[in-house]
Amino acid sequence: MAEKSPEEEEFLSSESETTEELFQHHLFNVDGRQDAIRIDKYLLEKIPNVSRTRIQALAKSGNIRVNDKIVKSNYKIRPKDQIAVVLPYPVRDIKLIPENIPISIVFEDEALAVVNKPSQMVVHPGYGNYTGTLVNALIWHFQELPQRKDYYGRPGLVHRLDKHTTGLLVVAKTEEALTHLARQFFERTTDRRYMALVWGDVLNDSGTITGSIGRSKNNRKVFQVFPDEEEYGKPAITHYQVLERFGYVTLVQCKLETGRTHQIRVHFRHIGHPVFNDLEYGGTKIIKGTTFSKYKQFIDNCFALLPGQALHARTLGFEHPETGKRLSFQTEPPEAFLKLLEKWRNYRETLSV
Repeated sequence: MAEKSPEEEEFLSSESETTEELFQHHLFNVDGRQDAIRIDKYLLEKIPNVSRTRIQALAKSGNIRVNDKIVKSNYKIRPKDQIAVVLPYPVRDIKLIPENIPISIVFEDEALAVVNKPSQMVVHPGYGNYTGTLVNALIWHFQELPQRKDYYGRPGLVHRLDKHTTGLLVVAKTEEALTHLARQFFERTTDRRYMALVWGDVLNDSGTITGSIGRSKNNRKVFQVFPDEEEYGKPAITHYQVLERFGYVTLVQCKLETGRTHQIRVHFRHIGHPVFNDLEYGGTKIIKGTTFSKYKQFIDNCFALLPGQALHARTLGFEHPETGKRLSFQTEPPEAFLKLLEKWRNYRETLSV
């Protein structure tokens, strides 16, 4: 089998719950004979097609660094300074094509939109998925709206959901909103709560799962928890609370303190409770239950309801980038997820008879 290109590898891990990594978009080494001028003026001449307002917004959000230290827009550069513009989303070079795809918009104003993503929809175009994505749909939608001067022609993603994970995403419509929201996700001031149906009867009614998450050394498509002594991966923290017990599976609410790739799915597999119907992390085989053929048929019928893992981004809270007002949104799981829960409730009743 041929090795995957770097672009393929990047795409395979791109559809994650969130990201808390900073990506370098621009790097400049100041000449030794450079005059002392404001950094916003310097960058205005160095970065093509950028406005001074955008540069000042980047500085205000802490995304401009000199010699690895955050600086303000009025910082006077010095000879030999190293200037980096860093953002919590990767540099992309993919042509974005507008497509008239129906999307569910929960909230929208001039700065941002909150979207309820369905299952089986990839968030951003990438290797193997250049069309039919949420971004393609959003571009079409945004083009039909009155445009502001600071609208830059494409949706700004600051977090993501896996292809089969449903629920809430916030999308920036201006550069200022993008940098402000990205900073909130990076500093972990957002509120993100997920519903997940996991295998097994989770022992405690609430708890916290910790463990550094990194890409598997044997399978680049998936991630796993590594021992602290290995110093591999990034620290991850997931808080959970049991919502409902069904005996062989448990419905939990998860609150993310960090946002690593596939964090909920990896953490629950790590403690022996894979997310139900999760193909990549062992959730598509019977882990708990009986050996009766009727039970196997029941589980197969449950699997058939969902195209992927039983995971839903139910709650999303953040500070509005323009008004400063705290916003909070909640959406119930899709009909297939609700039908799955109802099947388990009915099965639980048969066990108690």
